[in-house]
Amino acid sequence: MANRRIAVTGLGIVSPLGIGKQDFWKNLLSGVSGIRDITLFRAPSYQIQRGGEIKNFIPEKSDEFGRAAQFAITATKEALREAGIQASDLKRIRAGVIFGTTNGESHILEEIDRIWLESGETEVWAKTIIKYSMDSIANNVARHLGISGISRMIPTACSAGNYSIGHGYDLIRNNKIDVAIVGGADPLTRYAFAGFGRLFAMAPEKCQPFDKNRKGMMIGEGAGVLVLEELESAKKRGADIYCEIVGYGLSCDAYHMTAPSMEGITGVMETAIKNCGIEKSDVSYISAHGTGTPANDKAECQAINRVFGVLTKNIPISSIKSMLGHTMGAASAIEAASCCMAIKGNRVPPTINFDTPDPECDIDCVPNIAKDKILNTVLNNSFAFGGNNACVVMRRYEPN
Repeated sequence: MANRRIAVTGLGIVSPLGIGKQDFWKNLLSGVSGIRDITLFRAPSYQIQRGGEIKNFIPEKSDEFGRAAQFAITATKEALREAGIQASDLKRIRAGVIFGTTNGESHILEEIDRIWLESGETEVWAKTIIKYSMDSIANNVARHLGISGISRMIPTACSAGNYSIGHGYDLIRNNKIDVAIVGGADPLTRYAFAGFGRLFAMAPEKCQPFDKNRKGMMIGEGAGVLVLEELESAKKRGADIYCEIVGYGLSCDAYHMTAPSMEGITGVMETAIKNCGIEKSDVSYISAHGTGTPANDKAECQAINRVFGVLTKNIPISSIKSMLGHTMGAASAIEAASCCMAIKGNRVPPTINFDTPDPECDIDCVPNIAKDKILNTVLNNSFAFGGNNACVVMRRYEPN
């Protein structure tokens, strides 16, 4: 059964550029920035006070779930509607929920600490503590939708969304489940602001991937969800198919806790290409990890040039983090959803805030304006601290 083909039949997005796929995609192609002043918490003590905060989000059962789970549930419900799968269907098919994250519900821990310090240990409710555990995101999605099958969390930080897609792909190919709800979710937290601030990795105003004068990343929040299912099953029920997932590559280069490795990035793309049995000349777009930090962008561009050589000049390579900020564990899941829409619509989203070319980032970063291009095979890059790298390969679906 390992030769089963895997289709993407539904997408769901909660992001700083819009709640729902339609608004997200419209704003993405228009080059709208989702970076704004932070209002979720008081930020005067932080050197950076801007980020990709989601506004006007109305959660379901807000007292029962943490913010990341709320994002994940909303995105999952949209993805299932898109896929044409009802809640009742999930009770009779083998469905699994696999999510990735960086911080989990760490804002809950922040709230626990606040209550403990202000009012004492006895004022911390058990119900609050239960919301904190890392696996609560996937478990709450499954519980909310009545899914009793596989529920797993993959905490591989900034590449976790791609890891979840790869794991869902494997589970379906090996006939363990029929439908995989995969993605990533992360909330905006003081913890992330403090951590990345002390690493001096954040830009003060805007994210400028691949620009010579880039100053760093911006932190964001959100959730991205894809519904994966076996292709023949999707065709039989008349599902609208975005594209196929044709495989992925993983690597753990173990080079440095925070610094990127050009060799590791090269390796994960080479592995993905080999695993999927595609030619390098097949690749028509790369969704870059593109954080906007000097080291990451340089290493990624060098790796792409090493892998693709002279082909690089004909491959558009954009970073949507320029608009969203870095949504942590949700990043590569949201970017994968963007890739699906790019393939379906033959549109490449831009890298905004690009002013000055950098000789060390010698690529077509689709500066500032979206590009029309027929896309057949797409790579979605993601790289995390510790060298946990993942590259997912997507391909246009051509009906027989």
